[in-house]
Amino acid sequence: MPDIFDEVEEDLRAERMKRLLARYGGMLVGLLVLVVLGVAGWQGWRWYEVRGAGQAAEAYLAAGRAAAEPNADLKSIAGRYDAIAADAPAGYRTLARLRAAALRAEAGDGEGALREWDAISRDDGTDPLYRDLATLLWGLHSVDSGDPAAIEARLAPLAGGPWRASADEVRALVALKRNDTEAAKRILTALTTDPLAPQGVRDRAGRLLAGLNG
Repeated sequence: MPDIFDEVEEDLRAERMKRLLARYGGMLVGLLVLVVLGVAGWQGWRWYEVRGAGQAAEAYLAAGRAAAEPNADLKSIAGRYDAIAADAPAGYRTLARLRAAALRAEAGDGEGALREWDAISRDDGTDPLYRDLATLLWGLHSVDSGDPAAIEARLAPLAGGPWRASADEVRALVALKRNDTEAAKRILTALTTDPLAPQGVRDRAGRLLAGLNG
């Protein structure tokens, strides 16, 4: 009988972890997409001001407006960003690629998005800031179906960089995915007390930690 109760308790823990992943994993996805949008928008406007009304800037901003329309065809707009990336200057090309990948993920083409993020993260001609962002997004969207050990290995180099706190959030989700609740709690606890972590990261870590302890 104790064995049966142990199995039931384990099933309940696994189910609760699934609910937490579904709730907070989606929140983190949304946040990181907003990060991409914000960085891309700021960089796009700066490039537009410096370089004038160039074709790439006009096309980029037009694609952004199209993506914001209700019922937008996100896959088609991702293709527009691909076309921009083919001819744009290096920094702008990277931003267009990130936007294309984000739109594919939003449209349900997870494999296409993962391929693009992986390619950006391995592109030596891309600014390290954006390579690391692509690695982070690849890791986040790989949580459900990827190999936890491989995801953690890819995220490890981000430990000392500007995306460190977000990488730790993903690591906590990976720990939950492999049912290592204690590891997830350690990571989340550290985030809640990290003065260098953004406030939003600390808040989400606290909510997820409270869910695990509930």
